[in-house]
Amino acid sequence: MQSLTFKDLKLNNFLQRALDDLGYTIPTTIQEKGFSVMMSGRDVVGIAQTGTGKTLAYLLPALMQWKFSKDKTPQILIIVPTRELVLQVVEEVKLLTKYMSVDVIGVYGGTNINTQKQLVKNGMDVLVATPGRLLDLALTSVLNLKSIKKLVIDEVDEMLNLGFRPQLSRVLDLMMVKRQNLMFSATLTEEVEVFINSHFNNPIKIEAAPTGTPLDSIEQSAFEVPNFNTKVNMLKLMLQSNDEMRKVLVFVSTINLADQLFELMNTDFENEVGIIHSKKSQLNRFEAVKLFKEGKHRLLIASDLVARGIDIAEVSHVINFDAPAISENYMHRIGRTGRADKKGQAITFITPQDAEAIEAIEALMNKKIVIVDLPKELTIATVLIPEEVPQVRMRNTLGKLPKKIEVGPSFHEKSLKNQKTNQKVSRGESQRSKYGKPKSVRGKKLK
Repeated sequence: MQSLTFKDLKLNNFLQRALDDLGYTIPTTIQEKGFSVMMSGRDVVGIAQTGTGKTLAYLLPALMQWKFSKDKTPQILIIVPTRELVLQVVEEVKLLTKYMSVDVIGVYGGTNINTQKQLVKNGMDVLVATPGRLLDLALTSVLNLKSIKKLVIDEVDEMLNLGFRPQLSRVLDLMMVKRQNLMFSATLTEEVEVFINSHFNNPIKIEAAPTGTPLDSIEQSAFEVPNFNTKVNMLKLMLQSNDEMRKVLVFVSTINLADQLFELMNTDFENEVGIIHSKKSQLNRFEAVKLFKEGKHRLLIASDLVARGIDIAEVSHVINFDAPAISENYMHRIGRTGRADKKGQAITFITPQDAEAIEAIEALMNKKIVIVDLPKELTIATVLIPEEVPQVRMRNTLGKLPKKIEVGPSFHEKSLKNQKTNQKVSRGESQRSKYGKPKSVRGKKLK
């Protein structure tokens, strides 16, 4: 059966030329399934994993139906969870509208709002925003959301997980009811269902790949390792012995562990390692991703919080340095490799404490992860980091304290001589008490 091409979608000449320049010829499943439905104007809920091409899936129909207007109020609003994703969507809009007069801007927190107010005031056709900063701007006079014809909410499950539901609901209340809603999520949780029922109008559901379906282009394997330092030794050994690991994305469970791993890896691979997590400044995060994209950094260490905001082509390997506690996050992580018809590898380091997490991941995928024997040259570390040291709980050997005896008030009656009272005494009486008779002043008796 012959594959459908983008030319079969009958895009306008401007978009088709842009796709030709980018080398895109065959749409992915979500792009093919979603195009005609989104062009119909119906509300759509797309269930698609990372790496399935959903950004292009919603941009193509939205830009096809965009109409030029002298009034530079936004017609298309795209809400995403992270600042990195804002920049990536803005860049993709610019690439697709190379031959169109479409103005796009991105706004996000962590930067000067007054600068962004001026950008919004100058006008745009497409606005890409994180929910918090979007609401801040919408509550001022510079941004009017009444002109929005198409609303796209991407990675909605992640935004709800991050606690952005109040901001999203408030933003939707500021918009006209008559609009098209397009929502994309990697998982369809109960919270996502409630959000859809509250704000969408009988949407059509499109499922590109059911949650937990592993991508065929990704080879999955795992190593059973005892502790953090052995994981570090394993990662160093892999990088030293495998030249194919040219662009490696490493996921770590916490910010503290990510920082520790960076310090240890940077000693052997200086100027080849980058790191991003929520406590890094915006400038540092952008620079780390830029160097990794350009191939100047071979290794990028990331936390789950920013995992959804990374869209990097040609990632050769994804390393789960720590197995994710949430099984769906495993799919988000490994989906960063094996893109654009290229093969990718996902490798997970498993400790004894990860047994339940791995079982949940395998149950979600309905597939076993292949366990590979540890290489003989690997050094097994015996030193544990503080997070791995078992917490010793001391038994209470003191027994119960004696019952408290109820006693009376903590004061006693004053002695007679100490019972002082304030009384008004005339000076005459005072002198009589002291000298036995009243004294006189300059010949005058005191009363």
